[in-house]
Amino acid sequence: MNNKILEILEYDKLKHLADKYLSTSAGMKELKQLAPVSKIDTVQWMIDETTDAADINRLVGPIPVPSLDDINPQLKRLKVHASLNGTELSQIAKVLKATMAMTNFFERLGDDQVNLRHLYDVQSQLVTIPDVTNRLLKSVDDDGRIKDEASSKLHGLRQLIASTETEIRQSLEKYTRGRESKYLSDNIITMRNDRYVIPVEAHYRSRFGGVVHDQSASGQTLYIEPQNVVEINNRLRQVQIEERQEVRRVLAELSEMISPYREEIANNERLLGHLDFVNAKARLAKKMAATLPVINDEGYINLRKARHPLIDAKRVVANDIKIGKDYRSIVITGPNTGGKTITLKTLGIIQLMGQSGFFIPANDGSQITIFDNVFADIGDEQSLEQNLSTFSGHMENVKSILDNITDRSLILLDELGAGTDPKEGAALAMAILDQIQKVGSEVVITTHYPELKVYGFERQDTINASMEFDQETLKPTYRLMLGIPGQSNGIAIAKRLGLADSVIDDAQSLVEDDSQELNQMIGDLVEQRRQAREKQERLEKLVNDNEQKQAELNEKLQRFNENRDDMYEKARVKANHEVANAKRKADKIIHHLRQLEGQKGTPIKENELIDAQGQLNALHRDPRLSKNKVLQKAKQKHNLQVGDAVKVKSYGQIGTILSKRGKHKWEVQLGILKMEIDDRDLEKVSKKELTKADHQKEVRPKRVRTVQTRRTSARLDLRGQRYEPAMANLSDFIDHALLNNLPSVTIIHGKGTGAIRKGTQEYLRSNSRVKSFEYASPSNGGDGATIVYFE
Repeated sequence: MNNKILEILEYDKLKHLADKYLSTSAGMKELKQLAPVSKIDTVQWMIDETTDAADINRLVGPIPVPSLDDINPQLKRLKVHASLNGTELSQIAKVLKATMAMTNFFERLGDDQVNLRHLYDVQSQLVTIPDVTNRLLKSVDDDGRIKDEASSKLHGLRQLIASTETEIRQSLEKYTRGRESKYLSDNIITMRNDRYVIPVEAHYRSRFGGVVHDQSASGQTLYIEPQNVVEINNRLRQVQIEERQEVRRVLAELSEMISPYREEIANNERLLGHLDFVNAKARLAKKMAATLPVINDEGYINLRKARHPLIDAKRVVANDIKIGKDYRSIVITGPNTGGKTITLKTLGIIQLMGQSGFFIPANDGSQITIFDNVFADIGDEQSLEQNLSTFSGHMENVKSILDNITDRSLILLDELGAGTDPKEGAALAMAILDQIQKVGSEVVITTHYPELKVYGFERQDTINASMEFDQETLKPTYRLMLGIPGQSNGIAIAKRLGLADSVIDDAQSLVEDDSQELNQMIGDLVEQRRQAREKQERLEKLVNDNEQKQAELNEKLQRFNENRDDMYEKARVKANHEVANAKRKADKIIHHLRQLEGQKGTPIKENELIDAQGQLNALHRDPRLSKNKVLQKAKQKHNLQVGDAVKVKSYGQIGTILSKRGKHKWEVQLGILKMEIDDRDLEKVSKKELTKADHQKEVRPKRVRTVQTRRTSARLDLRGQRYEPAMANLSDFIDHALLNNLPSVTIIHGKGTGAIRKGTQEYLRSNSRVKSFEYASPSNGGDGATIVYFE
């Protein structure tokens, strides 16, 4: 596409509507580089990707792409073996973490059998690096701070720093809280030159000894490091130096670790940016109520209720625009301020949107075609620098357009031939249209010249059009009327504005009779068109109302059927219950008869007893349900025998029945495990399902869930424990909770120094099975306890 058309139609403003939905630097870069394309396969691919993202938005919400910075500078530094700082490593870690999250997101969509056209292929190109990702997340905070867990030495040094700082504070508190506090200008402990000091009044300097590090602006206060903390401060300084050295070593180690994966990480960033980009297009489509365009390669455009995307939806007037099938040229005539120019721009910008992979602001079923280029001459082209008049400026543009058009071009010309003598301008406009038609391009022009109304009527593949005016108010309605030329309303408008009657009469006498008759004929056509449109709108409203009523009736019928089936099921259960009671009574009677036979010796035939009992047993069977294939299939799945292959529903695993362990218990072999499982948790697996499961195991290894035999509590108390044992207990507790399918648990870590609380939350962030977590309510411990929710 030529850059001029992008400028005229304000293509950059259109893209600006989408950038508010982007969250990645790579997505912003792709949007900035976006331009319309002219290959139908590429356009269809782009539209399909936007459709995938729109389907995901509709089913589960927007694609969860987090905010990601540009990491290309960091990757270039790694290429020359530089060590990255904490912030740079954190940015790379976010990309790797987002890669794993995006992979899991699309796998869940696949498990839910969500059909997508192309985005599964995009996701499949993402490369997850779990070991590197977990190490980075374990070592670097989101804000770039190196965590204590980055190395055991760093953890020990920071613990030593904390204990040394505590020792210094305890020593200095003897001055701030003891008898010496009266010699201080303020009872605080502060820092000067990275050393702990206290503020001493200058004339008491000799009472404290030590080192003076600073003084106040007035000189009345000295910041002194007392002699008894000098050595402790020295030790603290030494440990801090060692800690910084260890941090530098960790940064170098982490940089070296991720350096071999530069290309994979760069590609991941690009793919995440692309997913962010198509997600932004889908969200923009939802915002502006845009629809999927139908693409054709036959040069045919059919826009139904098209709206300009840059005009407020509450103010814009929607129009039907067709070109390329029955006619390839449209001549729009009529007075100014009627909406002719906006109609040109609407057609142009919607065509550019479609060829950029956007949904278009038009009704469902709207069609666009693929142009190799779109040309336009719209607006005032006067140039003082080139000494060109408005007419000359337009002609320069038209010449350039005629030199470059093909039979697959769209041309939009506003006020063609304006700025010169009307007769010459009209003749020139008709000649330009003839030249365009020879090439075979599609063209839409606007003009004031009445001669072009005749041209539009007589020329083949050309149609007249105009913008509707209200005949009573003489105000524009901004509706496009195809097939009807524009009516000249100049004298009528002047009369309505109060111009003298004598002037109006003189003007009408100077207008040719043919022109007056033409205007009257056009006015009649406009009125007929208005009446037809109003009738059509009433019919459409009636159809919509009937469809809504039909939908309500269908819904009520469905509820009636559901209630009927529910009542039938309840009646069947009640009947079976009564029959079961009758059967128990019959069994007692038969038993009593046999006892009588034994006592009196009266023979009772066994077959009579069996027949009677069989008839009673048959009473609770529903003949309609006995032939139900669904129920038969369900019954077969629960008709268990030793040796059957079964699926343990709570674990999602397939095993083999070893033996019966009670009335409703079975011993099942799951891998190397043997478990006693209730028959309600078992389902027989067919040979077809077993073959499919074996095939899936070969293609993709399943996650194995182990069985926890001990009873797991939903609460863990870490108070009073040291950091390392507490973290080990936390990890073990979360594993047991997941194995026992607990939906949520509570971790009591207390408040204290906050170390265990912080460690708990860092662990929870790194565990992919944790859905979310939050502090408990104030009545249940507040920020001294954390509630964890699992996927």
